[in-house]
Amino acid sequence: MNQSAASHHPRATRRSGGGSRLLALAAWAVALACLLPMLAVALAALTGGTGTVAQLMETVLPRYAGTTLALVSMVACGTFALGVGSAWLVTMTRFPGVRLFEIALVLPLAFPAYVLAYAYTYILDHPGIVQATLRQITGWGPRDYWFPEIRSLPGAAAMLILVLYPYVYLLARAAFLQQSSAAFLAARTLGHSAWSAFWRVSLPMARPAIAGGVLLTVMETIADYGTVDHFSVQTFATGIYTSWFTLADRSAAAQLALCLLVFALLLAVAERMQRGKAQYHHTGKAHVRMPPEPLEGWRAGLAVALCAVPVTLGFALPVAVLFAMGIGSEQDLFSRRYIAFTSNSLTLAGTAAAVTLVAAIAVGFYQRSRPTRAGAFAGHVARLGYAVPGGVIAVGLLVPFAAFDNALDAWMRSTFEISTGLLVTGSIWLLVAAYMVRFLAAALGAYEGGQATVHANMDAAARSLGQGPLGTLTRVHLPILTPSLLTALLIVFVDVMKELPATLIMRPFNFDTLAVQAHRLAADERLDGAAVPSLVIVAVGLLPVILICRQVGRRR
Repeated sequence: MNQSAASHHPRATRRSGGGSRLLALAAWAVALACLLPMLAVALAALTGGTGTVAQLMETVLPRYAGTTLALVSMVACGTFALGVGSAWLVTMTRFPGVRLFEIALVLPLAFPAYVLAYAYTYILDHPGIVQATLRQITGWGPRDYWFPEIRSLPGAAAMLILVLYPYVYLLARAAFLQQSSAAFLAARTLGHSAWSAFWRVSLPMARPAIAGGVLLTVMETIADYGTVDHFSVQTFATGIYTSWFTLADRSAAAQLALCLLVFALLLAVAERMQRGKAQYHHTGKAHVRMPPEPLEGWRAGLAVALCAVPVTLGFALPVAVLFAMGIGSEQDLFSRRYIAFTSNSLTLAGTAAAVTLVAAIAVGFYQRSRPTRAGAFAGHVARLGYAVPGGVIAVGLLVPFAAFDNALDAWMRSTFEISTGLLVTGSIWLLVAAYMVRFLAAALGAYEGGQATVHANMDAAARSLGQGPLGTLTRVHLPILTPSLLTALLIVFVDVMKELPATLIMRPFNFDTLAVQAHRLAADERLDGAAVPSLVIVAVGLLPVILICRQVGRRR
């Protein structure tokens, strides 16, 4: 029997059918796991009673909503201005240091916003270096001068803008690089200045990519907890944590989480709709890159200054400050406590990265092998987690599994007089599940990016040689996709190292990570001590940034 006929052999058919069912089962299990916390939050909120809702409406809900919307608006405007402006300068103009800046502008992405907040609080707060020096030079007292308050809503927005603008920068730069010069030069020949042609032609053509980047920064903003908590800015994220732990009001936490969930899902739908309408493309026969315009004199100096400001404020200055803080602290990175913190962080990040990668492979390959509405729906559900803040996912998983733990413990006590304790919620596996839900979209994007390079003929050839779906995946796809798989693994690993809200809510007792330790020290106003774990987190965060910088360098 030849190899082509092997695919029609009954055993091959049964193996193929079994593999397809197993793949579908795994993909749908992942999708349902991603859907579970959202359904649990909605159910807990709707069954919490109207009394809690009425109390929230009269007290904190308007304040949380107003502050969250104000923060989102500031971050959206700031990241748009910084990201689009810097992308246009390094792509469409030439000035001294432009090659360095096109890579350096990505570096702030390595910082979690809450780490940047610790550094700038150390510099700009009342006892900080800047104000202390100002009082020493002038002889002023604390009430003799006015200084911008860093622990404020604008301060939190500034921290988030400095670390999130690279999302907009990367997408805008890619869009500008893909634009042909035909439309821009046509606008110039019709009498428009370079600035007018940019606003009327280049910017509208790049609108879909820019809108996607801004929406991504908005979703990261509503998910942030560390920055707003450190600056005492009351948003939905801080309200969920306060209700769950400080007030021990599970109904209020669930209802606040539902409000934030609805907002996040609306943003996800908006992002999907604007991506679907992205129909701007070059229709000419030849794609001619726009020649960069050389800048000289004061224009070149201004371009250098505009690109240097975000790099300096978002990366260079905070790194220098954190090093200075860490040297003067009493925190020993090689002590037994810090080795435990590092070990816990690496254990969680490594386990979550591996689990998330397996889940991404299951969903991604299921979509490819079953290009149906069911496969597309499973993929959409699996991606929803990235739009849902970590605090919402934590509440959504703790509510049903805490009820399960309590019911199981009560039954075991009454039946066998044995206490099972917190069997699920007291382990790291529920926290790993939360990470998987939160970061599956990032791993899925990296996996699908590599999967797109595998031609469909390879799948057909594998089937003709008797391979079922699992054989095609393990023997054809995975060896080819090794670089994409490593990229996905690294992205999730770093995201878990930086993640704070879900870790704070769900971590087992006495199982602290570097992010939790940094948050605890900063909450106790021991900012110099918080610098040590923060530097480790930033160092790990540089790994995916280096990969991105290499890709940016290849696009020159």
